[in-house]
Formats: sequence, C-alpha cells, structure tokens
Amino acid sequence: MRPSPHRPRTPRTPHGLLAALLSALAAVAALLVAAPPAQADTTICEQYGSAVIQGRYVVQNNRWGTSAPQCVTATDAGFRVAQADGSVPTNGAPKSYPSVFNGCHYTNCSPGTSLPARLSTISSAPSSISYGYVSNAVYNASYDIWLDPTPRTDGVNRTEIMIWFNRVGSIQPIGSPVGTASVGGRSWEVWTGSNGSNDVISFVAPSAIGSWSFDVMDFVDQTVARGMAQNTWYLTSVQAGFEPWQNGAGLAVNSFSSTVNLGGGGGPGGPGNPATACQVTYATNAWQGGFTADVTVKNTGSSAVDNWKLGFTLPSGQRVTSSWNATLSGSSGAVTASPVAHNAQIAPGGSQTFGLQGTHSGTFARPAGFSLNGTACTSA
Repeated sequence: MRPSPHRPRTPRTPHGLLAALLSALAAVAALLVAAPPAQADTTICEQYGSAVIQGRYVVQNNRWGTSAPQCVTATDAGFRVAQADGSVPTNGAPKSYPSVFNGCHYTNCSPGTSLPARLSTISSAPSSISYGYVSNAVYNASYDIWLDPTPRTDGVNRTEIMIWFNRVGSIQPIGSPVGTASVGGRSWEVWTGSNGSNDVISFVAPSAIGSWSFDVMDFVDQTVARGMAQNTWYLTSVQAGFEPWQNGAGLAVNSFSSTVNLGGGGGPGGPGNPATACQVTYATNAWQGGFTADVTVKNTGSSAVDNWKLGFTLPSGQRVTSSWNATLSGSSGAVTASPVAHNAQIAPGGSQTFGLQGTHSGTFARPAGFSLNGTACTSA
C-alpha cells in the first residue's frame, strides 16, 4: 500500500543528525581538496613586465610603441588589458602587443617549453584561444607565430605569421593582399610584406572569431609552401594578444593553450622523445638576501640529449645575477638554462652541472619542478 503523501516523516535521532552533518562536511572537504588553488591576479604595468600563468605560459605587457601608460592583469587562464591610454596614427605601427606566449621572446622563455624546435621535427602544434572584445577601441586580435633559420631565443625572427582573429577600425596588415587561402577549415584573406625588420604573412578572418581550436602547423605549412620559410627553420614561439592603436582597456584573452608535439625526425633523445628522461639535483647555499645554486642535470634515459634546455620557475622574490657553465634566459620567474659549447650533450647515464647566483627576499625556497627539453624531471 502506497503511503499517503501527507504522512508525517519519522524524526531523525540525534545520532542520525550527527552522521548526516559529518557526511556533509566530508563532502565539502573533499571538494575543497580536489579544487586546484586559484592563482591571484597579477597586474603588470612595467613596459616589458611579465608573469607566468598556468605554470607554463608567459603574459607580457610589451608596450613597445608608446610612452602612454598600459597595464595588463594576468589571470588564471589568460589576461585582460586593465589600462591602455593614448593613441597612435592608424596608418603606422600599433602602440603595443600585450600577449601570452609559449616559447621564447627576447630571451624570456616560458617554463618547460620545447621551443625553439625545428619544423621538420614537429608532428603537430594544437592550440586553443578565446578572446574578449570591446567596441570603443581601434585594434586587432592577433595570434603570432615566429619562425627563424636558427634556434634563437632573442631578438627579431626572420618571418612572422599573423592570424587576425578580429580587426576594429581603419587598420590593415603589413604589405598588400595576395589572395585567399583555406586553412584549418576556414577562409582567410592573405597579405604579405615586410616591416623592415622581418617578413610578415597575415591571415585575416573575414569576420570576428571569438574562440577557436586549431593546429599552428597548418599556418606554418602554408608559409613554407609560399616560400617564406623552410622546414629546416625553427618555430621559436606562439603568441596570442592584441595590437591596439587607440585605447584598448577591457580587451582580454580569456583562455590560451599551446602544445608542441615533437617526434617528426628529431632523432633519439631529441625534445619530446620518449627516450628523454632526467633527474635534477639543485644544491643551494642561501644567506640573508642572497643564494647560490649548483644544478646537476642527469640523463636517465637511453639516448644522448643534444642541445639540452632545462626549464624551471624561480619562486617569487628571487632574481639571478650571474651564472656559469650555462646561458640563462630570464632572470626571474620563468628561466631556461641552455648549454655552452663544451657541455651541449648529456650522454645516457651522464650529467652536466651549471651554477647560478642570485638575490632573494623573504623565506628562501627551491623551484617546484624542472623540465628537460619539455620532459618533466624527477628531483634528487
């Protein structure tokens, strides 16, 4: 017999109430433990200031074309332009390129990046991007891909690929239109030219794209096919951001991801190759305001590692002032150590050691992790 819908419920005993309360608290605790810690937003106003997000990408203010104030706020997944004062003529260069990137930009390398990487060794480079736009500014939303004949981590590269996701106002790409192309299942207007420092090929969307997931190599292949790069060249960085000419506050990269999958002919022990395995010993001597570190990188894999790159992130408040037996890109935050001439190879079972000296504030701490040519290392 079905009970009446108005039948009184049996009261819980005190023990039952306590059990229910404990169960609810346990569920809440489990959710709190499972949730990743949120990263506090960081506002950057220095002309070339930067910050690391997601533990693997770099957000940069990159205010290179104006003296007017500009600030960006790095978020958990991307960044937003907090301030973008002033304007420049729309028939010239933009004010800046606030952006987020994977790879190396003027010696600033993102943590654990596998870039630079030879194009012929890249099997795919999946990326996704979500933009936030405003209407009271003149700008483009540009995804930049940088290529060079050498694996350089500084200065200007030979060829720049620009993907224009959106443009607002009377602005146009460098050079002149040369036709259209279908790339990644979309139609693009193609422009080519030179800005005096490097060659530029631009793929311009006919209407605004808010978000998209695609393979960077589709655009690289088009560039190679047009004779503006070669498969022996290197991909040095991929970047997503904005070029504002007038205003720009409120523009945002809501989210960004970039992965470079290697294995297309790089040889044993190359970046991303399963034969690469490593262990890092970070031996330090710290005193009030300063420290030194001897870093030993051991190859625990089965094949030699050539032209190694060790990526790590210095804790907040630390800055490198000098180094030996390695060349360091970056002095704070994300740092990449590259070999010098005499220690460019790490044999199987062998190791290489380099050192650094720096300053610190507050409590001294070691980097949380290390990666060798994009592969995470264990710590000794």
